Amino acid sequence: MPERIVPGPVSNMRDNCEAVCIHTKKIYDSCRDKDCIEDLRFYPTLSSQDVLGRAQTVKGGKAELIYTYIDVEPVVFNRGFYTVDMRYFYRVTLNAYCSCPRPVEVEGLCVFDKRVILFGSEGNAKIFSSRARLDALDRQQIEQSNMPIAVVEAVDPIVLDAKLVECCDSRCCDCDICEIPACVCQCFGCDLTMGDDCRRAFVTLGQFSIVRLERDSQLLMPVFDYCLPDKECPGGGCGSDDPCQLFQNISFPVEEFFPPNALESPCDYEGTKHYCSCRK
Repeated sequence: MPERIVPGPVSNMRDNCEAVCIHTKKIYDSCRDKDCIEDLRFYPTLSSQDVLGRAQTVKGGKAELIYTYIDVEPVVFNRGFYTVDMRYFYRVTLNAYCSCPRPVEVEGLCVFDKRVILFGSEGNAKIFSSRARLDALDRQQIEQSNMPIAVVEAVDPIVLDAKLVECCDSRCCDCDICEIPACVCQCFGCDLTMGDDCRRAFVTLGQFSIVRLERDSQLLMPVFDYCLPDKECPGGGCGSDDPCQLFQNISFPVEEFFPPNALESPCDYEGTKHYCSCRK
């Protein structure tokens, strides 16, 4: 068995290399997903509901991911694994077509629930920090269990489809949302409504996301030297105060006047081939 590396100088590397112990977050498990979310209930604003009541059809517009609620719970029957429950809140803008050919933008909320199971290892230690204060105004967690932390990375979804449905044709599982966080409601100009009794809108979104479980860990890393800045801070007291001189030091923005001849292809690396039709 090879000898384990301990903190200190590393002899088999450069002379100025040293192995040091750092505290960071280690990724234990992760996954990526491409979800086609069909027929999401569209909860319009009050002003948008009046437009939907007169609209003949709706078409896709744009969508923005404004908040993601994340909950992590251990899997009872499989030690070391955890369920990650996510609820995505989207602000969706659709184009509603009434009597005139020009569409009217309507805005509303869509909600998507998702669950994954990932490995996050085990840890029963309780974590305390000297930064926490019992009677401080900005009270932090006094005691923290050693649970893994779930991190969700997601881009704004793509609106794939939108449609109007009469209530008699809606799904039996189409129920009203129970609770909307205050931070989500503040993203809209007016109050949201659960929809008209005779007509509802549904949206199909395409969502790309990455989910990972992290845990605080102490890792042994090679370090070559301290990282010191190699340039002086501009705008110091000893510099020139002449605005024209400062302007002369700014490079000419050529790219603002001449568009590039070709865009960087999103097919050059794996994981984004679904954005375009890639042929090899």
